[in-house]
Amino acid sequence: MLFLVGISPKSCKISIHSRLLIGLSRFFRLANPTCYSILSDHLNNRRIDEAKELFERIPSPNIYLCTKMMAGYAENRRLNDALNLFDKMPLKDTVMWNLMIKGCVDCGEMEMGLKLFEEMTQRNVISYTTMVTGFLKFGKVEEAESLFWEMPQRDVAAWNAMIYGYFENGRVVEAVKLFEVMPYGNVITWTSVICGLDQHGRSDEALLVFKKMLGFFVEPTSSTFASVITACANARDLVLGSEIHGCVVKLGYLYDTYVTAALITLYANCMRMDDSSKVFSERLHMNIVVWTSLLTGYGLNYKHKEALAVFGDMIRIGLLPNQSSFTSALNSSCEMESIDLGKEIHGVAVKLGLNTDAFVGNSLAVLYSKCGNINDGLIVFKEIPEKNIVSWNSIIVGCAQHGCGNWALTLLSQMVRSRADMDDITLTGLLAACSHSGMLEKGKRFFQYIPQSSSIEVTLEHYSCMVDILCRSGKLNEAENLVKSMPMRPNLSIWLSLLSGCKKHLNLELAERAAENIFHLDPNCSAAYVLLSNIYAFSGRWSDVARVRGNMKRRGNIKQPGCSWVNQKGIRHTFLSGDTSHPLSDRIYEKLEWLTEKLKEYGYVPDQRYAMHDVDDEQKEVLLSYHSERLAICFALITIHGSAITVMKNLRVCGDCHSAIKLIAKIIDREIIVRDSSRFHHFRDGFCSCSDYW
Repeated sequence: MLFLVGISPKSCKISIHSRLLIGLSRFFRLANPTCYSILSDHLNNRRIDEAKELFERIPSPNIYLCTKMMAGYAENRRLNDALNLFDKMPLKDTVMWNLMIKGCVDCGEMEMGLKLFEEMTQRNVISYTTMVTGFLKFGKVEEAESLFWEMPQRDVAAWNAMIYGYFENGRVVEAVKLFEVMPYGNVITWTSVICGLDQHGRSDEALLVFKKMLGFFVEPTSSTFASVITACANARDLVLGSEIHGCVVKLGYLYDTYVTAALITLYANCMRMDDSSKVFSERLHMNIVVWTSLLTGYGLNYKHKEALAVFGDMIRIGLLPNQSSFTSALNSSCEMESIDLGKEIHGVAVKLGLNTDAFVGNSLAVLYSKCGNINDGLIVFKEIPEKNIVSWNSIIVGCAQHGCGNWALTLLSQMVRSRADMDDITLTGLLAACSHSGMLEKGKRFFQYIPQSSSIEVTLEHYSCMVDILCRSGKLNEAENLVKSMPMRPNLSIWLSLLSGCKKHLNLELAERAAENIFHLDPNCSAAYVLLSNIYAFSGRWSDVARVRGNMKRRGNIKQPGCSWVNQKGIRHTFLSGDTSHPLSDRIYEKLEWLTEKLKEYGYVPDQRYAMHDVDDEQKEVLLSYHSERLAICFALITIHGSAITVMKNLRVCGDCHSAIKLIAKIIDREIIVRDSSRFHHFRDGFCSCSDYW
């Protein structure tokens, strides 16, 4: 007990080893090397309070111990403790000054760092480089440049810091120019340039720099190889990437984590997932970067089930996913339109506290909105504390897809108040929201805003949205005039929007002009043939229907068959019109007959115009009743109990089915959500969220 005499209760937290040292220090002057070793152990393991207690009981600590303690404070973001110790030091060497300046920079206190730098009498190249790095870290490029050229001497680290900072701040041209005038560089210099060029979309140039580097006989490191392989992946250069893979194997870098991850990405980007899987399987990996590369690679190659299997394996072996892992897994769930699997991943994110991360939150908002649940999309959006432009765009576009125009406008107001800048995607989302909500005047104002904005250029997509807004509002002539006055050549999407508007308002003359322009751009555009044929059918011009369909057949064009599907636990159940291939087909048609009788009781009369075939009325009614969306709804009714029914469709839902589904929702007293090629429809109690405006 001798060594514990006089120790306060607070000090009982420290380790037995520290207690012995503190006790001994009352009788013996501890050797500084011993204290330095124990202090380092505490600091390396982030036991900062124990380190502080030990340090304060050491009589007359020398400059090395003080420097070590200050470094520990700064690394643990206890800048005030570091500054207090620094101020108490009667003598301060250059190392100590540089350490404190770096601590201020790392803790985000640039003003304090600059103050210390200005007070420092004996600056060296490290002092200048630390300040240059700090300025660049906080985007103060001009200040960094000025200080860099003021330096009495510049070593290779200073040049590297400036080049790296240029790239980090998007100053690619300046970075390359500085690299070219640099007197000499090392492997870090070359690697920084390769990585910087690749990150800014100049992967081909990055690969040329690598070849130049080899010409100067600079030996690459594992970091260099990882950067070069990543550049090969982005440039889709499989030949060079495979050659570098061979070099990596010979030089023994194959098992480097980042080299492995880069190789997996290379083969995935080049659509060689078997090779990606082979690289991954060469050893047991417990690094999240490697696993995420494989997970993302499967997603890029549309192998979403395999991607989610990788995510599940990560969880099972106890490897905690990071933001990128969650984003890739959620994107795969979204592509599979599987909200069930997405919710499971959401639950894991909540447990790990990553659900409010901007990247994860953005993916969740997209998942819920694309799978028919815009309300949950809004909830996860609101939980994101630091929203970026992708956050705002994701939820505004989501609201547009669901026809929630007023919600989109409310979100725009919030976005403006948060001082986030709109981009072309924001405007596209707002125009789409106006289109699906019948807000003609607001749509016009948004479209007129684009030329006034210095940061947004009008695109073909903006024109397509505006044409759609005008057509849906019946302003067909105004829409045609807008197309004729465009500063760029109209594309297929714009002419198809005009043709689709002609179908809605049965304008045959304009439809034929629009179709003529479409066939001039693409003689084999099947969508135009189908739309024109349907317009003739609606007008009862069956000879023209036969002519258009004949032309389509002679050209070898095949009409895309309408199909609908329901996703359950990652499995897609797909139905065609009149389909009898599903294992539950008998029960589905039994439920359909029941619904058909109920519809008649509610006064439903089939709109035979949507049969699109020149057959007798009774046969038209049968054709309409067997449309794919009705079969999908009947399947959901016998397999999903209680909750809302979500059905996806590849084509626009026809007017007759739209009327029928409104009544079906009332009959079964459940919400039915249908996503067609145009938007989401939420059917409740005999009404649709689109207000029959689609």
